[in-house]
Amino acid sequence: QVQLVESGGGLVQAGGSLRLSCAASGSIFSISTLDWYRQAPGKQRDLVGSITIGGTTNYADSVKGRFTISRDNAKNTAYLQMNSLKPEDTAVYYCRLTGRRYGFFEYWGQGTQVTVSS
Repeated sequence: QVQLVESGGGLVQAGGSLRLSCAASGSIFSISTLDWYRQAPGKQRDLVGSITIGGTTNYADSVKGRFTISRDNAKNTAYLQMNSLKPEDTAVYYCRLTGRRYGFFEYWGQGTQVTVSS
């Protein structure tokens, strides 16, 4: 019954900001690692960054210093704050929950489009 709903995508100009949200139903959010991925047209899906159960974050070099991942366990929601956006950030962004308690699980959001114009 777990479902991830992503929102916040849209069209922005280079240098602008967007905040993506990933809201999860169910009770597994707080025991899950949250990953953000993106896939640009004609390119492979790349990991943008992640946040662990304990709140430790990591980021791809391409977004480090510009993007920030956070989570609010009380709201079962994770966020991807994107600042100083560049045209090369244009992609469909996906969130993913993974965990191992009671066996491995993995859930993906439907994706949200981010387009950065120059």
